Amino acid sequence: MSQVEIYHNPRCSKSRQTLQLLQDKGIEPTIIEYLKTPPSTAQLKDLLLLLGFQSARELIRSKEEAFKANNLADEHDEDALLEAMVQHPKLIERPIVVNGNRARLGRPPEAVLELFE
Repeated sequence: MSQVEIYHNPRCSKSRQTLQLLQDKGIEPTIIEYLKTPPSTAQLKDLLLLLGFQSARELIRSKEEAFKANNLADEHDEDALLEAMVQHPKLIERPIVVNGNRARLGRPPEAVLELFE
């Protein structure tokens, strides 16, 4: 089996539930606390591809203060959106589970289980 990773925020209940769900299935993922070690722009682009998302906007938490403070609702440049997520990792939707060349957002947590079917 390929290495499983979870982009995790331990303060987020959905992230904790997703991690617990994986562990209950006997999967011990590499935990990436993305608030402490934010992904690079290139890593975010890779995640978007793995998730099958068309736009960085699909990975942004629009209710975060940094979203409003940086006027991201009016931003249409993909690179600017990605850079905002690098600078303000709280903007990154969570949790993201990666298994090989596929990824899923753990919203709801059970959505990540299809990576292991």
